Amino acid sequence: MGGIALPGWVREVRLPGDVALALGVVLLLAVLVVPLPVLLLDAGLAISITISVLVLMVALFLNRPLDFTAFPQLLLLTTLLRLALNVATTRTILTQGHEGPQSAGQVVAAFGGFLMGGDVVVGLIVFAILLVVNFMVVTKGSGRIAEVAARFSLDAMPGKQMAIDADLSAGLIEEQEARRRRRELEEESAFHGAMDGAAKFVRGDAIAGLIVTAINLLGGLGIGVLRHGMPVGEAAAVFATLTVGDGLVSQIPALLVSVAAGIVVTKGAGEERADQALGRQLGRGWKPMGLAAGAALVMGLLPGMPLLPFLALAGAAAAVAWTRRGAERRAAMAPPEAPAAAVAEPPVAEALRLDLLRLELGYGLLSLAAGDAPRLTEQIRILRRSMAQEMGFVLPSVRIQDNLELAPDTYVIRVKEIEAGRGQLRPPLHLAIDPSGQVPAMAGERTTEPTFGLPALWIEETLREEALARGCTVVDCAGVLATHLTETVRDHMPELLSFAETQKLLDELPAEHRKLVADVIPAQIGVGGLQRVLQALLAERVSIRDLPTILEGVQEAVAGGSRGIGGILAAVRARLARQLSEAARGPGGYVPLIALSPDWEIAFAESLAGPPEDRQLAMAPTQLQEFMQRLREAFDAAAAAGEAPVLVCSGAIRAHVRAIVERFRPATMVLSQAEIHPRARIRTVGTV
Repeated sequence: MGGIALPGWVREVRLPGDVALALGVVLLLAVLVVPLPVLLLDAGLAISITISVLVLMVALFLNRPLDFTAFPQLLLLTTLLRLALNVATTRTILTQGHEGPQSAGQVVAAFGGFLMGGDVVVGLIVFAILLVVNFMVVTKGSGRIAEVAARFSLDAMPGKQMAIDADLSAGLIEEQEARRRRRELEEESAFHGAMDGAAKFVRGDAIAGLIVTAINLLGGLGIGVLRHGMPVGEAAAVFATLTVGDGLVSQIPALLVSVAAGIVVTKGAGEERADQALGRQLGRGWKPMGLAAGAALVMGLLPGMPLLPFLALAGAAAAVAWTRRGAERRAAMAPPEAPAAAVAEPPVAEALRLDLLRLELGYGLLSLAAGDAPRLTEQIRILRRSMAQEMGFVLPSVRIQDNLELAPDTYVIRVKEIEAGRGQLRPPLHLAIDPSGQVPAMAGERTTEPTFGLPALWIEETLREEALARGCTVVDCAGVLATHLTETVRDHMPELLSFAETQKLLDELPAEHRKLVADVIPAQIGVGGLQRVLQALLAERVSIRDLPTILEGVQEAVAGGSRGIGGILAAVRARLARQLSEAARGPGGYVPLIALSPDWEIAFAESLAGPPEDRQLAMAPTQLQEFMQRLREAFDAAAAAGEAPVLVCSGAIRAHVRAIVERFRPATMVLSQAEIHPRARIRTVGTV
């Protein structure tokens, strides 16, 4: 079977979709000013009707509104198409209407003759009714629903974003899933906002249709009588037929699109088609159907009522009710499933669960955890990653929630639901901190930095460059909160390392270390004992990332006869000497030391009392006071020289010296001689 052979260049001409759409919009605008032949006018009206039916069908088969995000744009384009065709038909009616009902095209003539039925008055009344139905009922209702949906969507957006960020911080979802949910939330908000505005297009289209109809009727009548000398009756019949046909051709597609808009905006959050939702919800129980069948039967038996249609409806409703009732009886007689009985109990167990880390925000700080790229949740993800790399400690999930009992600008950090830190922020201001410890000499609101208690200043973002030029450290509100959270976590790492987390660290060791774990746990030390060793290391901010070396230290200590935590810890720290020395190394490439004098070594050794495995320090309070005073003086002198030294003493008294030092200098490292690596460069900068 032969066909028509097209030239090769014709087959290769393909317009990209964006170019085709742009050309289509330009053609629509051109129709507003360029007269159209009757043939093209009929084609345009046919396209308008077909597109309206297609839009209505797509709306009916939607599973959720976000599946039709192009609807607002499509609504604008279809409205523009109808208005352009209205202008074209108006021009044709006013210029050629005197030639007869066919002068504006066959589509307009057919619609006009069908609707009017030979009576001009009836046709105008029916057209007016269709216009009122579209304008006052469908368009007004769907516009109001779109407005409320847009408002509720925008109001709920911060809470939904916080829920996504909380799930991400808690590890319940991955980053990719969080991005997908954020993108879907943005699309939902933008869609409802666009639908709120797009509803005005439909309303304006209805008003324009009324105005165009009045122009066609009155203008055509005047032109026919005054310019073309037509009798009034003939002019009224011709131009009324054309006007009503034109109005119907525009109003029926407008009504279809209005109904489609109403279906889209009234669709709830369920993900099912309109037919599925209506069938499931209307046929949920047999009693409503049975009552509807009874009501239809009673209506049919009333005097003067047609019995057949009401009887048919009553029979159909009764059949559905009977079928539904039988299904409910069979479901009630079926044996209950065993797992379903145990579903109601979890709330009691959930009430006993503690949040290891929780961040509570006043409502004025919710913006820190919301938005397209929430700074706070990003800071928390960085914190968890850096803590795992630096300390070998996997930070538990941080739960973020709002707390209406807090002041709007206040936040609270809780560790095991006990307050561990609190501060105030002033978003969108920035915090400027002078490293010298003085309040920056700038315009701003004086405050105290919440993490370290330094004097600081809240400044506008426009003053950021000036503050940096003055040598100040400038941090935004999310950075201030993240810093406070970081230091709080560092101070409470021993509490956060639970038995389960210790077991998890052992389970996640590479396969080549499994034999070491099997030899040490539980033969030489239990998981609980290892947890105490790791907690003691974390209390002095010693990284536990090198867990195999720690296990080797435990094995060495137990083999040497040490069973107490103190002896095991000393052996482990000696094994970690290179790591400890590296952590203590200063900018000059050496470890600055402050040595404990022999007199104080003897004083501490003589003050120890108790059994060897549990020796306690029993030094006189005045002597302790003198030691702390001299230690302060030595460290202040070293700090004045630009050094950040560590305190060195013998291994027998190191733990007791550390217990005193951490009370007033918690960040100061206290090392024994065995914990300084032989290859480390050292320099003594003072003596106590």
